[in-house]
Amino acid sequence: MNIVAPSLLAADPMNMERDVKTLEQAGAKWFHVDVMDGLFVPNFSFGYSTVSALRKITDRVLDVHLMIDRPLRYVEQFCKAGSDYLTIHVESDTPENIAATLDKIASFGVKAGISVKPKTPVEAIEPYLEKCDLILVMTVEPGFGGQSFMADMMPKVALLKEKLAKVNPACKLEVDGGVDMRTAEVCKANGANVLVAGSACLKAADKAEFIRSLER
Repeated sequence: MNIVAPSLLAADPMNMERDVKTLEQAGAKWFHVDVMDGLFVPNFSFGYSTVSALRKITDRVLDVHLMIDRPLRYVEQFCKAGSDYLTIHVESDTPENIAATLDKIASFGVKAGISVKPKTPVEAIEPYLEKCDLILVMTVEPGFGGQSFMADMMPKVALLKEKLAKVNPACKLEVDGGVDMRTAEVCKANGANVLVAGSACLKAADKAEFIRSLER
């Protein structure tokens, strides 16, 4: 089954609860929450207080994506705030600390994920595939919404699908960046089963049909 995770980075910050409820009514089962520290990526957004506030207004899956430096320092707060999935970037720390961070996330009963930027090869995350519940392939450079989809990331998605089938078939494979009705089809064809959609979903005239179309 495919899952659409609307990105709340594209929501109206003054009307977040309204947008969450609208998306719930449209059939959203997950929400993608981007956390940026202005250091790992050149932008700021959200924090664990945002995750905590969202947890109070929705029972849907909170898919929290940490685009922050040395995430080991903060994963406890994000786990306790109500994250269901907590994804870190392989580029954000040393290999030893990445492994320790994934273990710490799992120790709180939260599903652990790892993400790769477009220029990072699959080999960088191979040592962690068995520790993860979710792998996130960025199909734009992380840091800002509204960027164009990078189709040249599809071989990376397909290769990860092949590797996960051998070592961790239950692991979800997610794509994030420039996903719309057209690009979602190529993502699914290459093995992605979680689709993060920001602007395209929030601006869709018929959000329910948008979600249904991507989940087919």
